[in-house]
Amino acid sequence: MTEGDTTGPATRPGPAATGDTSRLVAWSRELRAVHERLRDALRVTRAALDDGEPAEPATRDLLLFCHGFCTALTRHHEGEDRELFPAIAAAHPELVGTLRNLTQDHSMITHLLSGLQAAVDRSASPDELDRHLEGVAAIMESHFRYEERALLTVLDTLALDADVRDVLGPL
Repeated sequence: MTEGDTTGPATRPGPAATGDTSRLVAWSRELRAVHERLRDALRVTRAALDDGEPAEPATRDLLLFCHGFCTALTRHHEGEDRELFPAIAAAHPELVGTLRNLTQDHSMITHLLSGLQAAVDRSASPDELDRHLEGVAAIMESHFRYEERALLTVLDTLALDADVRDVLGPL
């Protein structure tokens, strides 16, 4: 998207028209890489919970990792909703239902992250924090697998001229 452009993400002609496939293929690799980094961030967050003292579950490390993970996952989904999904819908209108399902997942994950953040803020017990993290992990993994099955092939051919951090988040 160019500065001042409010019409949505810019798209370029497909690979047959430009001969440029390196950036096109990169979108599928970038999505997989971001998902893996988010999985890693969740593992680190869970490890911080496991390392905390039972009487003090909201340790500084847990607060830091939880905040970082929650922020990264939220920004990833916001970028998809704002940049990636509209570009996919424009190029592949047959995927509008799939994109709607993925957007609903984003809303559900946001709700779960809010519950996790509230539990961390009030220094909930390690068992309660673990339940929150388990719920986020289950939905996140299901969402990532569905998204990858439904979109990676499309992303191999998507011509989207945008900064990867704007589209997939800052990770």
